[in-house]
Amino acid sequence: MNYIKGKIGDTIYYNSDNGYLVALFRIKETNDENLKDHVNKSITITGNFVDYNTEESYLLYGDYVVHERYGKQYKVNNYEKQELTTEDAVIEFLSSSLIKGCGEKTAISIVDTLGVKAIDLIKDNYNNLLMVPGISESKAKKIYESIIKNSSSDDTLIALKKFGFSIKESTSIYQKYKDKTMMYLEENLYVFSDVIDFTKLDNLYLMNNLDATSIVRLNACIIESMKRLSNKFGDTYYYLEEINSTLQTEFRIYLASEELEVVLNRLESLGHVVRIDNQIYLTEYYMKEKDIVGALALINDYPKKEIKNFEALIDEVEYNAKVEYNSEQKDAIKKALENRITIISGGPGTGKTTIVNAIVKLYIKMNKLSLYDINTKIALLAPTGRASKKLSMSTGLGAMTLHRYLKWNKDTDDFGVNEYNRNHHKLIIVDEFSMIDINLFDALLKGIYSDVQLVIVGDSFQLPSVGPGLILNDLIESKKFEYIPLNRIYRQSNNSYIPYLAKEIKECDLSDDFLEKKDDYNFINTSSSAIKEFIKQICERSIEKGIKDNEIQILAPMYKGENGIDSLNVLLQNIFNPPSIDTKEIKYGDITYRINDKVLQLVNNPDCNVFNGDIGYIKQIIYKKNNKEKDKVLIDFEGNYVEYNKEDLSMIKHAYAITIHKSQGSEFAHVIMPISKNYSKMLYNKLLYTGVSRAKKSLVLIGEINSFVMAINNNYSKMRKTSLKELLYNTL
Repeated sequence: MNYIKGKIGDTIYYNSDNGYLVALFRIKETNDENLKDHVNKSITITGNFVDYNTEESYLLYGDYVVHERYGKQYKVNNYEKQELTTEDAVIEFLSSSLIKGCGEKTAISIVDTLGVKAIDLIKDNYNNLLMVPGISESKAKKIYESIIKNSSSDDTLIALKKFGFSIKESTSIYQKYKDKTMMYLEENLYVFSDVIDFTKLDNLYLMNNLDATSIVRLNACIIESMKRLSNKFGDTYYYLEEINSTLQTEFRIYLASEELEVVLNRLESLGHVVRIDNQIYLTEYYMKEKDIVGALALINDYPKKEIKNFEALIDEVEYNAKVEYNSEQKDAIKKALENRITIISGGPGTGKTTIVNAIVKLYIKMNKLSLYDINTKIALLAPTGRASKKLSMSTGLGAMTLHRYLKWNKDTDDFGVNEYNRNHHKLIIVDEFSMIDINLFDALLKGIYSDVQLVIVGDSFQLPSVGPGLILNDLIESKKFEYIPLNRIYRQSNNSYIPYLAKEIKECDLSDDFLEKKDDYNFINTSSSAIKEFIKQICERSIEKGIKDNEIQILAPMYKGENGIDSLNVLLQNIFNPPSIDTKEIKYGDITYRINDKVLQLVNNPDCNVFNGDIGYIKQIIYKKNNKEKDKVLIDFEGNYVEYNKEDLSMIKHAYAITIHKSQGSEFAHVIMPISKNYSKMLYNKLLYTGVSRAKKSLVLIGEINSFVMAINNNYSKMRKTSLKELLYNTL
């Protein structure tokens, strides 16, 4: 195994969260033939380190590489601190800045008394220090504590690596759990699932010859099975048979129903699960449903507001906005301003945006709000960045994501706005509510006061939230709140079809003329193998007409395959932003990004005000000038410029084509949707409906008629198992 010995010098980069280090390393010894000429010289090293320091010598195991841009490097796969084998080395270590209260004279005295094994003797028995002439109790205590502190991380890392964790994983574990790491490793390593993939933990547990049917493993795997059921199906409770089936398929744990009952009873006594009749809940989901019901009950208990001069007020709003509301819209506006909780639901083209705009304007007028009052009394919220921007544009007021409103901390996964630190807004409108899961709605209700008016706006037929729960549908079906369904479609032109097609998909009842070309719609009937060529032709013609890529969005159900998003993005990048001598590029993995590329943010980053689903454009690529700098990419998210280091590019993907799931909450002028049998069961009713309803000006469907018709009749999206509706019905 190749190694280099020496000391770490100047730090080029260090990430304290994951321990990733780029630094200079002065080589004293090596067995790598490529580095023989580097002895007594420095080389750049990269790898993961915990509590590294420049005072000690290290033995690094890894590979010598020549990076195409960064030159000669040593990629560290594993490392050890070198044992102190000479008296001079021990004296040097004891007199270093690592050891408090020990200068050179004291270090010499310690080594004279305890010898070359002084460090081990001190660690073994604190009283050995008191044998050294001139060392007081207080000084001995400082020296001992410094040595123990310095060695604890090393011992822990060695134990983790012996168990089977990589140095990177070991570093992540130690950075989070510190001095509790060894306790969890010995008693319940499944605690590490906060930072390490559960499957990896379970495999290591079994590889280390630990009992496959131990209480620790059974408890952890049952809880993980329930979480996986929620992630897969969106349920908040489960049945015994489902849990048992998941245990068998995911973890090869085979228990008789009676044995599983015993373990579940134990988990219930420990507070991890709740059992009501034959329904089994993770405690966190059970409590969140209960908390949601309790919070909504408190809001609902506040008296309704009475609007005596509504007609006069709405007439004035109509005059100023130069619009005319019909009776259905006026009824929705009035009820939203009177009731404490109001739900407005409708498909595309049914006037949701018009109604929200009127609610806000009328609320401002009724309460005579100043500009300052508007910001402190009204909160306009949405689950995604693009949805919040759309809400802001339609109302002329500021809007934000729920994560930003609740001051979400991505590192701790906690909300700064909570039951102990609430916001004081009096009117809260939440748009695109179908995307909100049980976790986010619970967090919102904990972060606001009960004397609020809550207006929930969404489309109950759209795709449900990614996380567990079926909040919008449960609120509607409980029949405990003012519910205003919007069914009338406002025709955009005599030959427009998009909102009607959405309605037909929803009702599983296609009209006979769905293949006819309309002002805003076209279905191109072709085979799966020809889809990409048609997309290419349409995009090239659009460019000729002056339509830009920010106006066109390709939506597909999945990433892989001939017509998958990854393949489409390669095609579309070369159409909309082909390579040129003058265009800077940067490569991340097998993806090449260029200036002016359209990209999609994949994770929430509230610190930079950019969120999952936001679409932006690469404006600059800045190559580093030396090893102390990094390559950087500057992305413009509609006026919000965010800088990324190269290693941060895992947070983005090309966005010429995106998933229908990622498009939810957004609206695009022109939408192109491939329809292929290769998408298999990913083509289903609600998915098609959601994709179609993203189109504002035009929609082109390209693919097989049979696949399209089959998808409309495919109700693959099964109803989720939740208790919120019943809890609301029985409580309010």
